[in-house]
Amino acid sequence: MTTTLPPPVLHAGPAVGCEQPFELLVACHGRVQRSLTLLQRLGAHLDTVGADAQAASAARDVMRYFDLAGPLHHEDEERHILPRLRTGGHAALAERLQADHGALSAAWRRWRAVLDGVCGGHWDRAASANVRAGWREFELLYQAHIALEEAAAFPTAADGLAADALASMGQEMAARRQVTTAP
Repeated sequence: MTTTLPPPVLHAGPAVGCEQPFELLVACHGRVQRSLTLLQRLGAHLDTVGADAQAASAARDVMRYFDLAGPLHHEDEERHILPRLRTGGHAALAERLQADHGALSAAWRRWRAVLDGVCGGHWDRAASANVRAGWREFELLYQAHIALEEAAAFPTAADGLAADALASMGQEMAARRQVTTAP
C-alpha cells in the first residue's frame, strides 16, 4: 500500500498583512501547524514508500517554512512581544517563550538534518520510530508554545498598544520581509 502526500504548500503569505501584526502572527501559527502536519504525514510516507521524489518535495516544503518564515516569526516575537511582556510585569512569561524559541530552534536543527537526507534519497527505516517520535515531540512543543502565545502573550502585549506603535511594529515586520505595507 502506498501513501500519497499532499502537493507541496508554496507558503504564499498569509491572508493578513503586516499592517495587522498580531493577526499576521496568528496566521503564521496556522502555517506552522500545516508544516507540522505535513511533517507527520511525511513520516508515514517514508515508512511506507521510502525517500522518493514525493517525500523529497514534502521535506523541502517543511524545510522552506522552518528555515525562512519560522526564524522571522520568532524574531517578530522577540522584538515586539517579549519586550512588552517584560516591561508590563510579565517577565516570567517572556522568559518561558524565549526559552521555547531556543528549544524549538535546537530541535529544528536536528530534524532539518534528517529532512536534508530525505531530499538526498536517504531514510533509515531502522531509526524511523525514534525520528518520528522526535518529530511528534517537536510538534507538541510548538503546539504548547502557540497556545501560550495566543491565549496569554499576544492579548497581553496588544493591550493598550497605541495605534502608532502598532503601525511601527507592522512596518518593521514588513521591512524584515522586504514587503511594502499600505500607507
